[in-house]
Amino acid sequence: MSIFANYANAFPNARLTRSESGVLEIAFHTDGGKLIFNGHTHEQFTELFHQVGEDADNRVVILTGSGDAFMDSIAPDGFDFFSPRGYDKIFREGRKILMNILDIEVPMIAALNGPVLLHSEYVLLCDIVLATPDTVFQDMPHKAFGIAPNDGIHLLWPEVLGSIRGRYFILTQQKIGAEEAKSLGVVNEIVPADRLLTRARELAASIAAQPPLTTKYTRIGFTQRLRRIVDEGIGYGLALEGITAAEVARASSAA
Repeated sequence: MSIFANYANAFPNARLTRSESGVLEIAFHTDGGKLIFNGHTHEQFTELFHQVGEDADNRVVILTGSGDAFMDSIAPDGFDFFSPRGYDKIFREGRKILMNILDIEVPMIAALNGPVLLHSEYVLLCDIVLATPDTVFQDMPHKAFGIAPNDGIHLLWPEVLGSIRGRYFILTQQKIGAEEAKSLGVVNEIVPADRLLTRARELAASIAAQPPLTTKYTRIGFTQRLRRIVDEGIGYGLALEGITAAEVARASSAA
């Protein structure tokens, strides 16, 4: 069992606030501005979602970003893709983080304040997705690193878009803007940036007003299929990603 006061300020790259009704807001950030994702945040967020899921006083979770992007920037700091022990850490965290999100047994709302160019799988595990007109989806980092995109997006985008469209999105690094994302069923509502959190809070308040067991078991019911998909495919996918990372390391050392 987690207690909010014990973890509220424990994560340097996540600003947490909670209303009296139990609506928890998580805003990703780096030094108060747009998040720069790296190996340290990867480790942080694994534990963050675990703590959130273990806190029975959370009634609804709003997940958002800071600055002009939800998540569009990545740095290599804290990542070691190229040694067995280094990749073992990535492998363990990569498996746990998605299951920890699924273990959050209350409804989750993604309030996307801008581009989502990496770890869009976090968004796809939410129950309601709000976007601004500037929101765009793409899988950017895997091609940049030269590794297979098997950290969960390979499972969830084909689930959301359909098998062929999902694979196309990943293989071609397709960019999907807010309007197209809404038409494809990725986004529920597009709202002006200055109304994003207001709308997320309206929805969260409406959900939090329902009986706690009702919202809890609704979320559990929603996520059973996703849990099976993630549990079946994430370990194998990350293992394959590790093979490609090893090949990148071999090629780099030979150059």
